[in-house]
Amino acid sequence: MPFDAKQRSRTITNGPARSGARAMLKAVGFTDEDLAKPIVGIANTWIETMPCNLHLRQLAAKVKEGVRAAGGTPMEFNTISISDGVTMGTEGMKMSLVSREVIADSIELVARGQMFDALVALVGCDKTIPAGAMALIRLNIPSVLIYGGSIATGNFRGREVTIGDVYEAIGANAAGLMPDAELKELENVACPGAGACGGQFTANTMSTVMEFIGISPMGFNSVPALAPGKADVAFESGRLVMDVLRRGLRPRDIFTRNAFENAIASVAATGGSTNSVLHLLAMAREAGVPLSIDDFDAVSRRTPIVASLKPAGDYMAVHVHQAGGIPVIAKSLLEGGFLHEHEMTVTGKTLGEEARRAKETAGQKVIRPASTPFKSTGGLVILKGNLAPDGAVVKIAGHEKLHYRGPARVFDCEENAMGAVLQKQIKPGDVVVIRYEGPRGGPGMREMLGVTGALVGEGLGETVALLTDGRFSGATRGLMVGHVAPEAAMGGPIAALRDGDVVVFDVNARKLEAELSPEELRKRLAQWTSPQPRYPSGVMAKYARLVSSASEGAITCA
Repeated sequence: MPFDAKQRSRTITNGPARSGARAMLKAVGFTDEDLAKPIVGIANTWIETMPCNLHLRQLAAKVKEGVRAAGGTPMEFNTISISDGVTMGTEGMKMSLVSREVIADSIELVARGQMFDALVALVGCDKTIPAGAMALIRLNIPSVLIYGGSIATGNFRGREVTIGDVYEAIGANAAGLMPDAELKELENVACPGAGACGGQFTANTMSTVMEFIGISPMGFNSVPALAPGKADVAFESGRLVMDVLRRGLRPRDIFTRNAFENAIASVAATGGSTNSVLHLLAMAREAGVPLSIDDFDAVSRRTPIVASLKPAGDYMAVHVHQAGGIPVIAKSLLEGGFLHEHEMTVTGKTLGEEARRAKETAGQKVIRPASTPFKSTGGLVILKGNLAPDGAVVKIAGHEKLHYRGPARVFDCEENAMGAVLQKQIKPGDVVVIRYEGPRGGPGMREMLGVTGALVGEGLGETVALLTDGRFSGATRGLMVGHVAPEAAMGGPIAALRDGDVVVFDVNARKLEAELSPEELRKRLAQWTSPQPRYPSGVMAKYARLVSSASEGAITCA
């Protein structure tokens, strides 16, 4: 029996009783002919506060052209976004992870209220990508997710740079290693136009995830934001969603357990962002797919790093596109036996079928065959121990130390830690501990790129470790362990640490321990009292009351 492509929207558009609704829609400019067709929502995350989403208005127009060309009627709507890069190191950064829930909720509300038959989520920056996917999973109507694309590389004195270089330069400037004028020069060229941050940071990591999991067409997302072909990608996405609608393919047909394992493999193989752990756990929860924090370690252990991408490697997202795109990475992993190849994608083809169609650029050096990888195991590692009974996340994609032991320097907020770094109070061998920055304690689980970038810029990246119940930017590098769970605000053991306590990281053994006896830890935690909430009312107070642990994806629970 053919799929009824208008089964949802006719509730609003058909029959004498809906005359009032049609009158309202005609005021917008829709005709009877338009309203007789399937209605496709275009969830546009355009916003003018960052380059990541700045060009999405133009792409949305092309998506709508594609929908119309394929026999549908598009209706565009907008949602919010918070820029991680702009708010980094400020109170505003606390809003970023919270925005993931608000974006998903708002897309869900509009799509349910307007009874769209299908949906295209047009996403750009870090949180809009998983939020768009979470909404599509909840709605479970025929859908496509399209990423706006990576920013072009900046050029600083003949060297290609990204926003991550600016944050590291801040530390170099504070240490007297870079003059103010040189920092300003770098600042002026690092971000040359629209598009999301250029390394395999969170946005490009989650973009890769969406192609591997199958909700984005293979090869579409890796086309850069301002590349000539991006408009064609947007148009074809509009045409594709109509095909998906007529086939009756739904997101939960795509978001399977094996698809999530493929997604984790894509993160591991590209040295991707630790934020992917939070987002994939949240998406799996929406899909009803069993997935735990330990699954990331298991998949990463068996998956080689086949792409040399910043921050740990040498290349950026635009170079992936020049090398042949995400399909080349997928083909490498497929030929190595590291993917579940029979998982369905939004195109109607399996992941294996899409990967085999990859066209690799001759002589490219960005992506290797899985038989000769850059590293034999993936970048995501889960540590556990008396400081993190429920787990902590570290990215080991470059030359990070695998064993580290040092005294704790404890700070109860990011600002105090950053002040200590800039005042050169952190010494080689220290373990910088930043707590009460978790999902509930922050609230909002801030990224720590300001601190980590400053440490690297001061030359301490190889000699200092950092531990936090907050999270890290995808641009972070070095031995930086985040997502410590339970967090300090929930009475986790990290709340018991004191200055001078010795902390031990053993990556090979997957251990994170304080050299404290069980009796001492229990004694300290028995004396601990919960701090007063930082926000007494409003959205942040609501979030702090509802949010779950980072080990569960930091989702909001009813």
